Amino acid sequence: MSDTSHIFQSLAVNATIAGAKTAAAVFTGSGAMLAEAIHSWSDCANQLLLLIGVKQAAKPPDDRHPLGHGRAVYFWSFLVALLLFTGGGVFSVYEGVHKLEHPEPVENPLWAVGILFFSLCLEGWATLGNLKEIRKRKGSMTVVRYLQDTKDSDLIVVFGENSAAVLGLVFALGAVAVSWQTGDGRWDAAGSVLVGLVLIGVAVFLAVEVKSLLVGERADPSVEEAVRALAATRPNIHAVLRVITVQQGPGQVMVAAKLKLNEALTAAQVVDELNAYERELKQKVPEVAFSFMEPDAVD
Repeated sequence: MSDTSHIFQSLAVNATIAGAKTAAAVFTGSGAMLAEAIHSWSDCANQLLLLIGVKQAAKPPDDRHPLGHGRAVYFWSFLVALLLFTGGGVFSVYEGVHKLEHPEPVENPLWAVGILFFSLCLEGWATLGNLKEIRKRKGSMTVVRYLQDTKDSDLIVVFGENSAAVLGLVFALGAVAVSWQTGDGRWDAAGSVLVGLVLIGVAVFLAVEVKSLLVGERADPSVEEAVRALAATRPNIHAVLRVITVQQGPGQVMVAAKLKLNEALTAAQVVDELNAYERELKQKVPEVAFSFMEPDAVD
């Protein structure tokens, strides 16, 4: 099962922040603060959905799902992206537009600034924790490349949420501060719109990335490289004619390959050779959960 500590960490942070923001939104009447409160409650719901996805993905294969349930986490991650778009982004933009049409002064702005700064510290801490986990998993890749190529949808979704929260908090903090200094509630409303646009942008990015995994994305190229490298060490395998890899879930890869074998082998020896090759492949590449090897002479 995937490590879920980063999800629990973000859930605890967002639950604390959501309660504080909600109280501040009611107390100050700030539209930007209300948008941030809704955003944090939405994040809490999203992290619960991710935990459901991780738990379902860990179920073993069965008759109806012979390749396991690994893609369940991608479904829930995609659902999180949709909820982030609608429950967070669209509503925040709507609230901001409404406040622009009917501006109201921010009451008790010191409370709003204090809560936002407190939230920014917590969200920043959670985001740094996500970055630490990303650095552990990315290997030699850059962070940007990892975010584009990773199959760890739960981590990328949590990191995307937390990063959006940090940027949204900066916008909200600036909006409340300017509104307080100028006495013009439209700045607060503009902050709500900016928060919403940030959430929409992150949600679209996450949806595009997760959709590829949900449809069926190839595994990391290193898996195919390992298939070919191992075949080159076995005298009875003369060539790897074709390799197909599919990411079935976090840490779950399916490999199918056509292999050109020594023509002098008997049928029983072909079976033994393919079985031995599959066992060694799974030892060298533990994420290969399913493998299907076919002897052939041509592609």
